[in-house]
Amino acid sequence: MNCQDVMTPAPVCCVPDDVVVDVARLMRAQDIGSIPVVADHESKRLLGMLTDRDLAVRVIAEGRDPRETAVRDVMSMQPVTCLATDVYQQALQAMGEHQVRRIPVVDAQGRLVGIIAQADVATRLAQPSTTGAVVEAISEPAASAR
Repeated sequence: MNCQDVMTPAPVCCVPDDVVVDVARLMRAQDIGSIPVVADHESKRLLGMLTDRDLAVRVIAEGRDPRETAVRDVMSMQPVTCLATDVYQQALQAMGEHQVRRIPVVDAQGRLVGIIAQADVATRLAQPSTTGAVVEAISEPAASAR
């Protein structure tokens, strides 16, 4: 199975000029904790990710106004990605290795085509041992936190 067989296709996304309050509301409405950031809605070229942690650490903790702060100023750059044609185990390994709960899926040109989340692994693979291993790897405390 390839990543395209496991991913959620055409995920919701935002652009760098969006203000974070609008993206946070979108996260709430969609019940998600991160949103891919694309260059524009036509090309869908992936630039980064905006996570709920980015909002907490780079907006709230720094006292920024979420109604005036642009996504470009607080997004995480160079996200871990996988190709739609990659074998899905590569994505799972990357999720565990980088301790991320979601991984954007791109095509050969770097355009966002989907996203793989922990929930996708649990519901689409129906392999409890694989799901457990991924969740364990993602949840492992970082070496610096031990």
